[in-house]
Amino acid sequence: MLSTFNLQELMSAFIVLFAVIDIIGSIPIILNLKQSGRDVNAVQATLISFALLIGFFYAGDMVLKLFQVDIASFAVAGSIVLFLLALEMILDVEIFKNQGPIKEATLVPLVFPLLAGAGSFTTLLSLRAEYAALNIVIALILNMIWVYVVLKMTGKVEHLLGKGGIYLIRKFFGIILLAIAARLFTANITNLIDQFQGVC
Repeated sequence: MLSTFNLQELMSAFIVLFAVIDIIGSIPIILNLKQSGRDVNAVQATLISFALLIGFFYAGDMVLKLFQVDIASFAVAGSIVLFLLALEMILDVEIFKNQGPIKEATLVPLVFPLLAGAGSFTTLLSLRAEYAALNIVIALILNMIWVYVVLKMTGKVEHLLGKGGIYLIRKFFGIILLAIAARLFTANITNLIDQFQGVC
């Protein structure tokens, strides 16, 4: 299993997940939740998010097979979702609206959809089309550690970075995410075209 370890893949997967989970960009939302009296449990939020993400990472294949969808097709669809998420970050527009009925802050909106939402689920399966599972899982664990640290120190992180710093980081990772979405799309659409031509 260690033979599949690749530092470059690990770093790439970490950056993609870091941009999609975007815990730094979520700091204003978390502060707003706390100010409105909705406590956030950092340990619970991190563990539940990790359990959901790792569960989907390993069970997602079975779900796709159930609907007869291959990883390359899902990766193309996922790249479009990542593209839209990147546009949200860069252009300050809201494309994905959270209109769920649950009002408990740790689970909703923190765990779902902010940490373990459609974007994160899609990203994990899209990454599987290109990277070894070991590298993605390590990248996910590192991101969850970072999420826990930020949740525990939300006020300090915002004070350290300032609103301007958070804004700039969000824009920077939005551009990175846009580039990764484009690469995922082009790599997997080529595979699909090759498969189609092979069938024909």
